[in-house]
Amino acid sequence: MSASLAWKFSRLKTMGPMEVLWRVRQAVSVRLEAYGVGLAQPVVQEWDVTGTSWVAPLPTCIPADPYVQASEKILAGRWKVFALHACDQGFPPCWNRDPKTCTEAPLVFGKLIDYRDEQVVGDIKYLWEPNRHLELVTLAQAWHLTRESRYLAGACELLESWFDQCPYPLGPNWTSSLELAVRLVNWATAWHLLGGDASSLFEGEAGQSFRTRWLESIFCHCHFIANHLSRHSSANNHLYGELMGLFVASVTWPLWSESARWRTGAHLELEEQALIQNTPDGVNREQAFYYQHEFADMMLLVWRYGEANGIEFSDAFKHRLESLLEFFAAVMDTGGNVPMVGDADDALMIRFDPSADFSVYRSLLATGAVLFDRSDFAQKARRLDDKTLWLLGEEAIPKFASLLEQNVEAAQRRAFPDGGYWILGDAFDTPDEIRVVVDAGPLGYLSIAAHGHADALAFTLSIGGHEFLVDPGTYAYHTQKAWRDYFRGTSAHNTIRVDGVNQSIIGGNFMWLDKANAWCERFDTNPEEDVFVGAHDGYLRLSDPVAHRREIRLNKHERLFRVVDILECRGSHDVELFWHFGENCEVELTNRTTCASNSGYRLHMHFDPVVETTTLFRGNEILPAGWISRHMDEKTPTTTVRHAVKITGMARIITDISLSKTAT
Repeated sequence: MSASLAWKFSRLKTMGPMEVLWRVRQAVSVRLEAYGVGLAQPVVQEWDVTGTSWVAPLPTCIPADPYVQASEKILAGRWKVFALHACDQGFPPCWNRDPKTCTEAPLVFGKLIDYRDEQVVGDIKYLWEPNRHLELVTLAQAWHLTRESRYLAGACELLESWFDQCPYPLGPNWTSSLELAVRLVNWATAWHLLGGDASSLFEGEAGQSFRTRWLESIFCHCHFIANHLSRHSSANNHLYGELMGLFVASVTWPLWSESARWRTGAHLELEEQALIQNTPDGVNREQAFYYQHEFADMMLLVWRYGEANGIEFSDAFKHRLESLLEFFAAVMDTGGNVPMVGDADDALMIRFDPSADFSVYRSLLATGAVLFDRSDFAQKARRLDDKTLWLLGEEAIPKFASLLEQNVEAAQRRAFPDGGYWILGDAFDTPDEIRVVVDAGPLGYLSIAAHGHADALAFTLSIGGHEFLVDPGTYAYHTQKAWRDYFRGTSAHNTIRVDGVNQSIIGGNFMWLDKANAWCERFDTNPEEDVFVGAHDGYLRLSDPVAHRREIRLNKHERLFRVVDILECRGSHDVELFWHFGENCEVELTNRTTCASNSGYRLHMHFDPVVETTTLFRGNEILPAGWISRHMDEKTPTTTVRHAVKITGMARIITDISLSKTAT
């Protein structure tokens, strides 16, 4: 059975009757479209007035050099696409070719292309990424800041080449509504940066012809998205992104009779889905922190574009966005590190800031500080970044400076029971900080839980803003299945694995079948001690069921953790306990003690005698073990410690973790 057929077979297991019916209708619709029935028809715009930019005036105080340097690389064809840091794309590039494998996808009806088939499209993530046109915005920013004609001409050439190579509805760039939606948002942003209706791009007969061609493609994009919205089990961030693209396009170019319907429908669903897909306490239900950043970004963009064009979002919408940012402020350590829980794909809706040290999380907090008048967000963000300036305009500068000066200490949020995360620690946001983030939430969102990892009762630990125990990240998506399965499997997280199987059963690259449920039984915090007790049912599915309960207790005065893993069963089982260290840690193993040092801090980990075998792995490709992935398709050797034990009946595994500073 091919990988594609296997995926479809597994997928059927997760569908309810309504989804099956909906997908049958969609399949019929696609087949009709392949014969030309129901496609967008070439239309002439019915009105002339386009929308206004998300902020006015657009900022001009931003230093141009980073945008000029980035634009020169783009024009020279040296683009960064995931692990390809300076791949020779050419300018303009071949839009239907995967730059990683050089596979060129066929120019056939897009919705019938199987983008999961590597033989047909290569690595689809690499193919799609340049087609989102983040580089177009960079060229537009460079032109806006310098008025150099080469960047204007480059933007025009980039778009013309895309229209030539990617005619509607053919090829891999007419397969995914989300990809079309992100492209539309970048087009809208570039449109305003390049001067909007008054842009010199549209001067003369040739300019008007180019404008018409661009608008015709915009209409086809909107029509496609409106007819192929992700529903049912795929109604996660994909649906929200699609609605974002449709909304931003319809307020930027309200030029056709359909525009009002698209705008109104998208606005209503954006409001609804913001509350549905995010818990009241501020956690995105995908259980993936990077995707929470993407979701928050999408909410920011539609809010800004809507407000600029007279469309208000509700207080409930804004409060939910503020809650998402509060969660980031809570899990971010004093060094700016956010645990890599769940999937991450390095996606940006718009690359507003090309800086190498740009932090998506600190940027969100900087923007949130200004929007919500939050001094605590400003303290976490530490500085006003370019993205915030592009989004909010130059008025953000004095506002942010004032918030920084206030230095108001807000109460630390420690419990997020709706989302399933709890934070233990001491001396928060100081050089002596201890911060532990415990995961006892759902596996993921909806029936397929696409971006969740099998990480029940795992936790991360940082000391003084330096990462010690980490979540190793994601690494792979559509290709390299073995690595995809490893990084989201139980053995890649700081938790217990039983009999060599995951807590939840993998059904495909973005699908889980049998899903573990985790919960918190107790969480107490006081000046002397923090205590968390949680459990999950992932191994109750075994022929001899195993219940796993974990207690984490922090003695703040002695800076000592005790982790007690209690396993309840009747028969015999092989149990493994994994500890994943950050790549900057120096780790040594002696007898039953593991020592790790990082930037002047030290961790000693001592194990109860019940542990029989302790093994240290670093960069092992066979198991695999001992890896961390900070970026999509990039992995680095790090240290993983595994303790293995054979248990019969009830067992307790105790891990004592003491923290200290190294002598200077």
